[in-house]
Amino acid sequence: MTSASNDSLYILVKSLSKSEKRQFKLYVNRLGVNADAKFLALFNLLDKMSVYNEKDILSSGIVKKQQLSNLKAHLYKQILISLRLNPVNQNIRIQIREQLDFATILYQKGLYKQSLKILDKAKSMAIANQEKVIAYEIVELEKVIETQYITRSISGRADELAVQAKELSQQNVLTSKLSNLSLQLYGIMLKFGYVKNDEEFQLVSDYFNAHLPEFDRSKLGFREKLWYYKAWLWYSFLTQDFLSCFKYAKKWVDLFYENESMIYLNPVFFLKGNNYLLETMYYVKSRTGFKDSLERLEKTIADKRFPSNDNLSVLAFMYVNSNKLNLHFLEGSFEEGLKLEKPILSGLKNHGNKIDEHHVMVFYYKLACMYFGAGDNKSCITYLKKIIENKNLTMREDLMCFARVLNLVAHYDAGLDYHLEVQLKSTYKFLLKMNDLHEVQKEMIKFLRNLGDIFPHELKDEFKKLHTRLKEYEDHPYERRAFLYLDIISWLESKIENRPVGEIIREKAAVLIR
Repeated sequence: MTSASNDSLYILVKSLSKSEKRQFKLYVNRLGVNADAKFLALFNLLDKMSVYNEKDILSSGIVKKQQLSNLKAHLYKQILISLRLNPVNQNIRIQIREQLDFATILYQKGLYKQSLKILDKAKSMAIANQEKVIAYEIVELEKVIETQYITRSISGRADELAVQAKELSQQNVLTSKLSNLSLQLYGIMLKFGYVKNDEEFQLVSDYFNAHLPEFDRSKLGFREKLWYYKAWLWYSFLTQDFLSCFKYAKKWVDLFYENESMIYLNPVFFLKGNNYLLETMYYVKSRTGFKDSLERLEKTIADKRFPSNDNLSVLAFMYVNSNKLNLHFLEGSFEEGLKLEKPILSGLKNHGNKIDEHHVMVFYYKLACMYFGAGDNKSCITYLKKIIENKNLTMREDLMCFARVLNLVAHYDAGLDYHLEVQLKSTYKFLLKMNDLHEVQKEMIKFLRNLGDIFPHELKDEFKKLHTRLKEYEDHPYERRAFLYLDIISWLESKIENRPVGEIIREKAAVLIR
């Protein structure tokens, strides 16, 4: 029996807004014969359900068990048709495809000139909006009509279509190669993480250079440039070259602002590009640029022209709030940052299953770090516990790794060190199993493990020794990433100087070269 968590139809019905439900009923009832349609009765029943229950559907008498699967499939299709007709979901891409459908119908009816006229307009619209894949489809249909039937519409038409088809094909092939490279690099990141040594760096570099296609940069259009920047961005992320990440993320975002109409046609890519730009600005500690870029992003999202749908609402919520937290980390304003806790938790609840578990855990980690910086170690531990006890977090093991290390530090700071030895062993085993034990983590665990043998009056000297050892890794190409997740250096300085860690970070932020 299907459960609520994986019944696609039930999830789709529950995702509809009030206006979408109203439009669906108007769509169904536009013909009187549909007023008592079984699929509408099923829709109304699912809409009222708080939890999906197949037994309740069958006992309602709407449908027999043998027919339920077909009825659900039919209802699913009708809802999608209704959503497609909704003006809210209309955009240039859908309009072009609709014109292609109309032209195909006219062609099948033998109205060739009318079909070609619509295709020509649709093709111009597609090319103007960088929709080159569908533009190629249109040209191919034009070729079919022109070669199959003597229309005598334009002299030299065959040569014109042949040239257009060749150019669009070459551009689409280049875009495909660049998008494939970008996707493959992203896959390497998910599977293996960042490069950890010179050997891995060389392997990734060789792979990237071997798969980067040759082309004339002066002939690149919007789409080709976008995927070119994406490929370079993921290569830079993998090799931990954060200045290069910043360079290509900025090119990505600038490309959209230079082609404003693309923001509203490709809002997902626009949001993702801004998120990567802000993320890399955080990595290179560009506070002023960070603040300006975040404000510009929020202003664009608030523009009435910016599309509105569930997917974009989720992405905007995640990217804006995640980077607002990062801004507070840059400034060391932890107490101020904790004001974001309630709206973030509320947003996570409201968006429900539209946000994957990994991103929820990232928010928990950031909130844990915010509490750690504010000196509230017990609240920090509460959030870290949610991550450590999550058995389903299979991606981004580095998140789990740093959550465990921070958990050890927070327990020590909170004076909850009576179980520290057990936690140390557990963390060490976990890191060894991950095969991702960085030198920074090794030094931290070694220090915490030896705490029991250190006399109180010797503690400050031990903090200084650890600080000296870790400073060696602060600019190390493969170790510096550890400090992005947890500012151990500032924590040690706060212990040495007997001052709050937030105060240390704020002082550093004030003297950053921007």
